[in-house]
Amino acid sequence: MKKSIKDSALFLDRDGTINVEKSYTFKKEDFDFIPGIFKLITSYQEEGFKIFIITNQSGIARGFYSEKDYMELTTWMLNEFKSRNIKITKVYHCPHHPEITGDCICRKPKPGMILQAINEFNIDPASSILIGDKKRDILAGENAGIGKNLYIHDLLKSGL
Repeated sequence: MKKSIKDSALFLDRDGTINVEKSYTFKKEDFDFIPGIFKLITSYQEEGFKIFIITNQSGIARGFYSEKDYMELTTWMLNEFKSRNIKITKVYHCPHHPEITGDCICRKPKPGMILQAINEFNIDPASSILIGDKKRDILAGENAGIGKNLYIHDLLKSGL
């Protein structure tokens, strides 16, 4: 019986990690990529990591923007990555907010989005990395058994 080899993944938060955090970003005009993020992601892609984006989007539950608005921005963002030869395997989002839609399993710091990717794409959590800008991102990675959980600002300061 042949042993199944699992892939390593890079899990990225969106707001504050990929783009400059602003209040409920849903328009491409308001989406500014963080300097250095393309180089950082490319370095992991070249190492063979599958790239995933995991993002809380409570603005949907709050009625600040629609699922359609979110999807249009996501499509635009993915095209920006593609134009730089970066392949994002999949984007997961949580449109919930506990005070509005009730509790869910996907809102970080819960690990639902990460666990879904692990199961869907045969990912080895121990050899995977999560990069975020908030404690809830790091906790989501820890809760999913991700091997390394890093703050984006520390990485960019170190020149990686």
